[in-house]
Amino acid sequence: MSTHQQLLYHIVFSTKCRRRWLTDGFRESVFAYMAGTTKTLNGFAIKVGGFYDHTHLLVRIPAKIAVSDFVGQLKASTSKHINETSGLLQKFGWQDGFGAFTVSVSSKDAVYAYIENQMEHHKNQTFEDEYLAMLAKHQVEYDPRYVFD
Repeated sequence: MSTHQQLLYHIVFSTKCRRRWLTDGFRESVFAYMAGTTKTLNGFAIKVGGFYDHTHLLVRIPAKIAVSDFVGQLKASTSKHINETSGLLQKFGWQDGFGAFTVSVSSKDAVYAYIENQMEHHKNQTFEDEYLAMLAKHQVEYDPRYVFD
């Protein structure tokens, strides 16, 4: 029998210290670069979006690639690209950790819309509150001392 899989993930991570590096215009180019990098890593970006201080990805990742390896390579590639091309005076970086949540095919459209509406969503909620709510929704245990860096 052949192997069949459909592994969708909602991946979330912030800029280092949640600095608002992802300004209008620049943010879209970073997200486009992330989508391309996802393809290079043998994944598929269904939606990439976020706010000034963080990003959300709805991605398909092959089973043979560990999620932590995928995210680590994505963040490293994107940071390197930003630092080499953006002209920022300070070094850009992402937070050390990330959140990864599985998504059922039946929930894919809702997660897509959620990512699509990040700019509107964050008029009323901080990234910190959003992320803690996601951890609670997905019943992820965590130590509050180490959630944010």
